[in-house]
Amino acid sequence: MTDWISTAAETAAKAQTYCGRVHSKVAAKVLTNGKMDAALAEQEQRALHGYAWIATTAEALVSASRWAKAAADNGELRPIDELCLRIGFGEYCAQLASGVSMSANEVVRPAEFGLDADARSFAESPAAARFMAAGSTAQTRAEFARRLADGERPYESLGDETLDLIRDQFRTFTADRITPKAHRWHLDDALIPIEVVDEMAQLGVFGVCIAEEHGGLGLGKLAMALVSEELSRGWICAGSLGTRSEIAGELIGENGTDEQKARLLPRIADGSILPTAVFTEPDTGSDLASVRTRARPQPDGTWSIDGAKTWITHAARADLMTVLCRTDPDKPGYGGLSMLLAEKTRGTDAAPFPDNGIDGSEIEVLGYRGMKEYALGFDGFTAGADSLLGGAEGQGFKQLMRTFEGARIQTAARAIGVAWNAFDLALNYALERKQFGKNLLAFPRVSDKLSIMAAETVMARELTYASARHKDRGERCDIEAGMAKLLSARVAWANADNALQVHGGNGYALEYPISRVLCDARILNIFEGAGEIQAHVIGRGLISGRLNTSKSASGQAER
Repeated sequence: MTDWISTAAETAAKAQTYCGRVHSKVAAKVLTNGKMDAALAEQEQRALHGYAWIATTAEALVSASRWAKAAADNGELRPIDELCLRIGFGEYCAQLASGVSMSANEVVRPAEFGLDADARSFAESPAAARFMAAGSTAQTRAEFARRLADGERPYESLGDETLDLIRDQFRTFTADRITPKAHRWHLDDALIPIEVVDEMAQLGVFGVCIAEEHGGLGLGKLAMALVSEELSRGWICAGSLGTRSEIAGELIGENGTDEQKARLLPRIADGSILPTAVFTEPDTGSDLASVRTRARPQPDGTWSIDGAKTWITHAARADLMTVLCRTDPDKPGYGGLSMLLAEKTRGTDAAPFPDNGIDGSEIEVLGYRGMKEYALGFDGFTAGADSLLGGAEGQGFKQLMRTFEGARIQTAARAIGVAWNAFDLALNYALERKQFGKNLLAFPRVSDKLSIMAAETVMARELTYASARHKDRGERCDIEAGMAKLLSARVAWANADNALQVHGGNGYALEYPISRVLCDARILNIFEGAGEIQAHVIGRGLISGRLNTSKSASGQAER
């Protein structure tokens, strides 16, 4: 089996060589005098975004190659792992050679860059050709599906006892406390019961990355990704409960005053404070430079907030709002923005927003229901004198930008959990449902779906873990985190869509959990950076040379 590992490393290197050719072609379109030209980048969006997707696919091959090598190095590489590698590489090599999907009907092809010959050269290289010929075949997919049906799963050890224990602990908790009731909560459009939130707090969900000196677990982003993945495997809303605490904890931990850290971080870590992120406005979306919500200093040192925010998750139940607002109206764009740590009273069903100066209306949504979404209106809402993050005005956008890497890694991990949830539901249904005297798994189109779902989930998972490792090493990883989020969101949606197809008409019935998972999966390509924004950021960053590529395709880098 080890010969497939060396072939994978060689293929990943060839993929990056091809990716380098795409880089040159796109750079020629969007650079002026060696610098990124914003107007050209917008004009050449398809090429720039296509490059982002091609580069993401190549990086997924690198991460999967390392995953297989780690399994072999630990003496745990099994036939199911080889099958997973072969199918994943076979599918992604074919995409690089012929066309990578940016969405359901947008496929970026080599000819668009004038690189048909280079794509053929990649496809005909001995390593890539081997995967394309003998990787994802009817036989490998059928055998992979059979092993999955028998309860085998691709290698998932992190090579770290603590991390493996964390995975096991949260997998058990999710199976016991989330999965059995998630669909009823969804259908009832109910908040996750507070007793479940309290149990999650006791397990440390809200303080995974908060320093031990401030009451947290002091673990890294990889641990956070594991927790998010396993909780989301039961319900995305459970995995997302920690997102706001993660964002608030990082904002305060990286930028707060000593007093703000001492006052707020322990309470976030133990769950006695539930934060919410208050950034988006009705007319701004991803254009945060256009934020208009105004905060004015008052004679007593407090701040008075006026304005409108939207798509604020868990707003009624939250105790702390991280509010991006404009404190200097004379400075346009990012320079006039500050971050306020505005405490509020936790709402109830009878009085969701009991404080003066704030009101909210619920936004009814298809999925992602367990925390509820709100549009908020501020009219003279008072934030404390010590609420200015770090005690410094004009730093809000910079402070927020520093959290994007962790937030996107966490979102990618949530997507992996949703992808596994969809796979689990599809496999169970395919084993139980009989048609024409046999279960659905016996039909090749069904087993093909399941095998590719599992293989792609592993590819996206390993790309997500790789980005978390970069973050944990203190390296800039905005591109890697973006790639993880971009691919994982696509995989989660594809898995949910295919899982519903396996269910047939029953999948369209509200009583079946896959109907919920489909709705939940759809949001992943929108929040924390819509897919188009994400691809733009990745493409621009790559053209600017921001990617951790040391030992990238060698398979020798630490997994």
